[in-house]
Order: sequence, then structure tokens, then C-alpha cells
Amino acid sequence: MNVDFALIADAARTLRPLVVETPLLESPVLNGVAGCRVLVKAENLQRTGSFKYRGACFRLARLSPDERKRGVIAFSSGNFAQALAAAGTAAGIAVTIVMPVDAPKAKIDATRGYGAEVVLSEHGERNREEAANELAMKLAEQRGLVKLHPFDDPLVVAGQASCGVEIARQAVERGVSLDALVVPVGGSGLIAGIALAVKTLAPATRVVAAEPEGFDDLRRSLVSGTRERVVPGARSICDALQAASPGAVPFGAARAAIASGVAVSDAEAVAAMRAAFTHLKLVAEPSGAIGLGAVLSGMLSPLPAAVGVVLSGGNVALAEFARLTAG
Repeated sequence: MNVDFALIADAARTLRPLVVETPLLESPVLNGVAGCRVLVKAENLQRTGSFKYRGACFRLARLSPDERKRGVIAFSSGNFAQALAAAGTAAGIAVTIVMPVDAPKAKIDATRGYGAEVVLSEHGERNREEAANELAMKLAEQRGLVKLHPFDDPLVVAGQASCGVEIARQAVERGVSLDALVVPVGGSGLIAGIALAVKTLAPATRVVAAEPEGFDDLRRSLVSGTRERVVPGARSICDALQAASPGAVPFGAARAAIASGVAVSDAEAVAAMRAAFTHLKLVAEPSGAIGLGAVLSGMLSPLPAAVGVVLSGGNVALAEFARLTAG
């Protein structure tokens, strides 16, 4: 199955009654700090606190009756876990999630709270997402569950693209022509869907990938033309953006539609968390804030007159948010 605009349009129609149309927000003070107009797509206000609910809902909507009865399993460090758990409960589908043992406790607890069975995976020195994926595949075979992937799936990519459809329409309604749109990147499912939607609906807008330092595998992949892996031993507070490599499906779908990529430090992500809270009254997790971090750090060249930023998630424990932003 190829991800094209027809599939994206179908996803947007299917999801309209199921997801929140999150606002596109602007602050004059934040504009002054950035030196340009900044319109923030507040996906932290989406159901379960991140954009992942979009892809999870659309993927479950496309299950066959037999697959629905069997139940599904996926791996995730947190945001897709919560999204799939909540979407599964709403649809009456049993969900099992394999989560790295060092995933944030708040995300593990929330996933269980949304109704999923959580299985914790050990990873040692290996990439934690790959270790969790292997355990999910083993359990799927043992239990007869339908194995889903959090980003390397055309239907998940199409579901995430509904965010891009909304951004394009909301910008037009505001009378704003976005020169650039910055999107946080882990496995590339979100940016692939958004890039394909924007290429059709707002072709003059360049799409920029924002990744944590050491996990900028998409940025390097865009340069080399092949899927690169993360730097061995890399560490980041952006727990939701630690995929080992861009997914094959999203990379194939989006490589021609993404203009460039930037690597954002932990300190720049935290500064963006502070700015989102101070100027927009939004709570962002580090992973969700790195797109804004890229803009506020002056990484876009040339500086756009108007830039959109996806604030992709806000699933961070109160104590952790306070600790990170107190400085």
C-alpha cells in the first residue's frame, strides 16, 4: 500500500469525529523572540496528549473483523502506547503494549490506565526500541495477536497526516502563508504524513525535520539518500524520539517532500518548553518541543517570514516538567 493524498484524505474524513482539531496558536511576544511569525500546532492538546492518537485510530479503523477479535500488540516508549491503548478501549479492541523498562513511569502508568496490558522489555546496551519490537513480534506469534508498528505503516502515516491537513486549512483561514513547517521526528511517521499533505495543499511551504542531537538519523538519511542509524550510545531527554532509524515506509514516502533537517540539543528543547509555557500556556514534553527549539535557536536559514511548528506532545510528569524548566 502506498501513502498518497487519496489515502490521507480518507484518513482525515474518518478521523474527523474521532480526534480533536487542535488549535494553531500565535503569541506576539513569542514572535518577537523568534524574529518571525510563529504558529504553533498544539498537538499536546490532542486526545492522550500527542499526535499519535491520529495514527492509532485510523490503523484500528482499518482492521478486519477477525483482526479486531484477535487483538493487537505494538511496541512503544510511551506516546503511541497511550494512543493505541485509548483508541483500542474506545473501539472495543484488546491492546497489548511492549514498553522499554526505562520508559517514563508516568507513560507506563497512563498506558495501563487507558486499558492496555503492558509488558516491559529489557534492552541492555541495545537500542531500546529495537529490543521492544523483537519482544512484541515474539508475543504476537505466541498469542495470535495482530502486530502493529507505531510509525512504519502506511495507515499510521496517513492517520498522522490529518495533522498536516488541519495545519494547511487553519493557516489559510488565518490568512497566513507558511514559508516553513518544522516537525519533530522519531521514526518519521508524523513528518512523512504531514509532508505529503502539505506538498499537495501548500506546496510553497518547506518542511523541516527537527531531531534530538545524536538521534538525527533522518537528517543524515536525507543527505545520504539511504536510511541511516542513530549514533551508538546516544542519549537524550527526548524519550519519544529515539527510533533506531527512519521507518522504511515513511522514509520512502517523504524523502522527496522534506526540505532539510536540524539537530536540537537537550538544552534547546528545554528552552522551548519554557517558551511554550510562558508565552502560550502550553505544557510540552521535551520531544514535543524540539521543533520550537529549532526555531528559537535560529536554525532555519533563511529566516522565514512565517513558520509553523508542530508541538507534538505534552506527556510529561509534573515533577519532571518542573525540574526541567526551573532553571
